[in-house]
Amino acid sequence: METVEKKLTIADVAEYLGVSKTTVSRAISGKGRVSEETRQRVLQYIDRMDYKPNVIAKGLAQSKTFNIAVLMPADCDMQELPFFQNCMCGICEAAAKRDYDVLTVYTTAGGLGGLERIVTNQKVDGVVLTRTLVEDAAADYLKNRNVPVVAVGSSADAELIQIDHDHRSACLELTMHLLKQGIRKVGMIGGNETHVVTRNRFGGFADAFRLMNLPVDMSLVYFGAEKVAEIEQAVEELLEKKAECIVCMDDMICNHVIHKLREVDVNLLNTVKVASFYGGVSGSILAGRVETVEFDAKKLGFVTCNTLLDVIDGKQIAVKQLLPYKLRTI
Repeated sequence: METVEKKLTIADVAEYLGVSKTTVSRAISGKGRVSEETRQRVLQYIDRMDYKPNVIAKGLAQSKTFNIAVLMPADCDMQELPFFQNCMCGICEAAAKRDYDVLTVYTTAGGLGGLERIVTNQKVDGVVLTRTLVEDAAADYLKNRNVPVVAVGSSADAELIQIDHDHRSACLELTMHLLKQGIRKVGMIGGNETHVVTRNRFGGFADAFRLMNLPVDMSLVYFGAEKVAEIEQAVEELLEKKAECIVCMDDMICNHVIHKLREVDVNLLNTVKVASFYGGVSGSILAGRVETVEFDAKKLGFVTCNTLLDVIDGKQIAVKQLLPYKLRTI
């Protein structure tokens, strides 16, 4: 009959070394009063025996769950999924390297039910926010409950630790590139103005005009275009206003702008320039036809997760980190 090798436990280690289970736990966690000689005896023995404490025991010893939550917006659409998926891949990769598991929690703008439940039940050690809002109820709730939190994106909240790409500088650089080509009638189509990223991207767009001593024609700027009909209506109006270029806030908008231009006249792409502030999957598909700013969403998630785990470990962290971007022009 095949025998199953017994898994070494804290009790086994304590019995072999002639110390208490509490002493073993303290030696493993690095917390609590235990002599350095005893600590080294414990660590050398478990290393020799290839002992790996189970997560529950380890968590009890260190007062941790070894779980983090990633707060995802329930209202994200199919076009946004590639960004969130790549970001999540980076988070999960970083978490696994540090023996953490990831819980996904979906929230809406009007409710924090799932988030409140996992915090109240002490299921996680910290939370990643994947979207920042001008009025951010989730961030406020977590800070009030003293739960470690790091945001993917920027916020006006000086107390919220934020990891973001430099959207404002990126959009400034892209818009400056367009203006230096002599283009003056530049239209822009953006999404929800309550999203901080929308405001930052528009800020960079406006900065470029200011640096070129040119006015921003707000009649060519459209916010709140989140549905296909709204985007197509904006394109129709921009064509009526003789826009020379249409700048899109993200891939979803860019896709529908391209589709609408082709629907109106397949040759319009030769006369109306298109640019996108986020060149993800669609940006690569449309390479050669669209000016893009590209961001590494996976790296963003990886850095954000590591930052959160450093906060959980009590390390001093910069309140804001800005990651680089790539400008791809044609």
